[in-house]
Amino acid sequence: MDYVAFLKAVERGQTPAVALLHGPEPFLLEEAVTHVTQALFPGEADLSLLRETLDARETDADAIVQAALVLPWMSARRLVVARAVDALSAKQGEALAGYVRAPNPSTVLLLLAASALPGSHWLTQAVSAAWNVSVAVPSGRQLSAWLCAQARSDGLELDQDAADLLIELSGNDLARLNGDVAKAALAGGQDNRRVGVSEVRAVVGEHRLRHVFDLTRAVTTRDAASALSVLELLLNAGEEPLGVLGMLVREVRAVWETAEALRRGRREEDIARILRRPPAAATAVIERARTTGPGTAARLVERCWEAERRIKLSAPPRPELSLLVADLCAG
Repeated sequence: MDYVAFLKAVERGQTPAVALLHGPEPFLLEEAVTHVTQALFPGEADLSLLRETLDARETDADAIVQAALVLPWMSARRLVVARAVDALSAKQGEALAGYVRAPNPSTVLLLLAASALPGSHWLTQAVSAAWNVSVAVPSGRQLSAWLCAQARSDGLELDQDAADLLIELSGNDLARLNGDVAKAALAGGQDNRRVGVSEVRAVVGEHRLRHVFDLTRAVTTRDAASALSVLELLLNAGEEPLGVLGMLVREVRAVWETAEALRRGRREEDIARILRRPPAAATAVIERARTTGPGTAARLVERCWEAERRIKLSAPPRPELSLLVADLCAG
């Protein structure tokens, strides 16, 4: 089962006795816990007797099982959330695997793993395939659609163009995006519920917005001097290095996808429409793609991934980004 299908089942009141949710995005895992909690205990303010949370890194499978066996008090069901269950080996998890085969029907046990688990993992083998939930991180158009849906669930109306702009400027951190939508709504007034491009611009600031566009334009046009200068401005202003990297990845990926489209014979008008950029910006991407070619563009995408890997392995981000920008402009 995928994540969206799981949330819909929960909304219909079809919460299972045991569900395994696994994926690398903590915001989505926490969102799932919130949805299940609200479905089981609507309107309840005090959850102390209704929900129990454990961490498998600090306890063992026996403790999780004992918590799940506790009968509810003043409620039809009880919720037990077990985090980091992927920290348990198959041997350590024997008691939990046994419980899953015959769970307490008055308990909902959510097993959360902060990484995608293969089908061979003992947890995915133990839990019914119907409630083995892969929590994939949305990307591309899926991310934009997720952000709009998230805004609707919070009672806000987020324009598609505003969602695209916010993702371009803020990156793909789901918690940050969700918070920025709420801030953008407030930029339109205390009672404002609609978020458009103007509200997004008010949140991110025209100064930052100009530098972001200057950086991506300089990379697209291979203007290394300007790109490195703007990079320094962004980093000196406190911009997160991985956020800057995300902007660069999106730009390089756009060039790669455009180069592939040109290779397949797609018309420039169609490509420009897919890029969803102002005419001048779309033309610049198409021209860069035409002179780069799909092979070189794919190599530049890989170069971005390599920079991300090195930064996440504690390499100094400023020189890594400077070298990356120089390579992207030379490629």
